Amino acid sequence: MTVATQANPLLSLDYVPALESIGDDYYDEVAAAEFPQALLRFRNDAVLQQLELDPAAVSDDHFVEAFGQFQGRSPFLALRYHGYQFGAYNAFLGDGRGFLYGQVRGQDGQLYDFGTKGSGTTPYSRGGDGRLTLKGGVREVLAAEALHALGVRTSRTLSMIETGEQLFRGDEPSPTRSSVMVRFSRSHIRFGTFERLDYLDRTDLIQRLLEHVIEYYYPTAQGVSDRHNRYLQFYRELVERTAELVAQWMSVGFCHAVLNTDNMSITGESFDYGPYAFIDQYDPKFTAAYFDYGSRYCYRNQPAICQLNLKMLQKPLQRVMPQAEMEAVIDRFEDRYWHYYSQRMLHKLGFESLEEPLATDLINQTLDLLNSVSVGYHDFFCSLAAQFSPDWVNADAPIFAATMQASDAGAQALLEQWRQRYQQALQTQSAAALTQMSLRLRQTNPQTVLLRPKIEAIWEPIVAENDWEPFYQLLKQIQQPFDAA
Repeated sequence: MTVATQANPLLSLDYVPALESIGDDYYDEVAAAEFPQALLRFRNDAVLQQLELDPAAVSDDHFVEAFGQFQGRSPFLALRYHGYQFGAYNAFLGDGRGFLYGQVRGQDGQLYDFGTKGSGTTPYSRGGDGRLTLKGGVREVLAAEALHALGVRTSRTLSMIETGEQLFRGDEPSPTRSSVMVRFSRSHIRFGTFERLDYLDRTDLIQRLLEHVIEYYYPTAQGVSDRHNRYLQFYRELVERTAELVAQWMSVGFCHAVLNTDNMSITGESFDYGPYAFIDQYDPKFTAAYFDYGSRYCYRNQPAICQLNLKMLQKPLQRVMPQAEMEAVIDRFEDRYWHYYSQRMLHKLGFESLEEPLATDLINQTLDLLNSVSVGYHDFFCSLAAQFSPDWVNADAPIFAATMQASDAGAQALLEQWRQRYQQALQTQSAAALTQMSLRLRQTNPQTVLLRPKIEAIWEPIVAENDWEPFYQLLKQIQQPFDAA
């Protein structure tokens, strides 16, 4: 039995019509689908707390009413956008199976979106059914929670509800179960939102949207009175945020898989997880999407693709700011990326910092080692955390001694070179810094990683027996990845 609308804390939030207020040139009002069933499979109590809601006061029925039956809220806004998909411009995009449910302030005072996925058809469904498979919902919940726990700037999933419909996908002969989820993110405005306005030759709408983005998501730029410098400050900060984000992906071994410009958030946040994967062994050419035949979005290409997407964004933005100045900003992307990436990789190796060129040499030698031997990317760093001793500073022979004994001759030679470099780095550290390294290694390198076999292992019980316990157990592990599994 559904509780009364007025008693639902999710419907009583102070919704802010921020995007709605700038006009309907950016969206279409749509209706949610009516589903035959609504079974809550996931609720994110941590996000409730971020909204200053007491989880104990929000029942499962509240979630079903708000995010399964879609009662008590309007309007729902399907956002309009275009995008470059695998390098080709697509003018037939937009929210095809979701909408902006509403916008709220978090306890930090910042504006956040509730955005649906799988909530029914819109004007942009392009012949699709507007639905989300249950497995797709499960995978997105897991991706967002895993990345968040690893310190990646990401959207979260607020809820996932099984909807009771049977969906047919691709060449699969049997139907699959369906779901609808609600994503919690800073914004659903994309690079492609601006690209559509450029395609339509609407400089006025680009400027209005940019002012909106700055007002709500770029307080530093908002404080700049001169419009020219305000817009440039926005672009400078977007480049910085994106460089940091892709460094976070790379350091945790994450491959997003579909970095089209319609999947790039204007706030520099990671979102929309489809055929993603965490790498097992270190393979720069690893490609997560089976349909990425040219490996455009493979693991090693992610920094360059993000830089390219930022460069492509200059086309609409040059209508309101000089492109030459944006070019000067984007030219610094690689340096900014390496700054963030090297910082995170040094932490994975146990160091707070190292002087150059030793820092770069150690990171590159680590990657060369991982690329040359059969060792899991995450296993390497977990082994380092497990075996580390501050006494390694005195001699390199004990470094990875157990691993050396189990290695073949070729791997031993490479590992010997690496541990000489690692000891050289240790010798630059103070006694106090050495004692902190064990803790940093354990706090940076996860015991549980969301590899694809883990997802398949929890999916089988759901399909075969409707057993969700393995899913909840895996969820708990990836939410606390640095605890022993």
